[in-house]
Amino acid sequence: MSAAPFEMTVMVLPDDIDEQNHVNNAVYLRWVQEVATAHWRAVAGTEAQENIGWVVLRHEIDYKAPACLNDNVVLRTWVGKATRLTFERFTEILRRSDGQLLSKARTLWCPVNAQTGRPKRVPLQVRQQFSI
Repeated sequence: MSAAPFEMTVMVLPDDIDEQNHVNNAVYLRWVQEVATAHWRAVAGTEAQENIGWVVLRHEIDYKAPACLNDNVVLRTWVGKATRLTFERFTEILRRSDGQLLSKARTLWCPVNAQTGRPKRVPLQVRQQFSI
């Protein structure tokens, strides 16, 4: 496994649209979390998934252009620096039809013990699967 970007595509649905007739800012945040979770489940082994949970320490989101109803949107994510107690994750959200960057985010995640919820150090092997 490598630190290669992970992608998934979603379609903008009617419930994603706000009063200004474009995707609500909170939906972008939901997508950031959904693609991070999908990436974790696709790459991490069963033991890691059973023992490590994640909590967000910080989100930074820049909105570049609106997404609209029925747009197909690419969610692309990758992990930057990973230490024993933090993972820096980047996400880009792009419109599939023209490649327009709609939003970009930087999130700082903290690994936790899945049973206790307390911060947990991530083994080097797991960090190497995700980090650059």
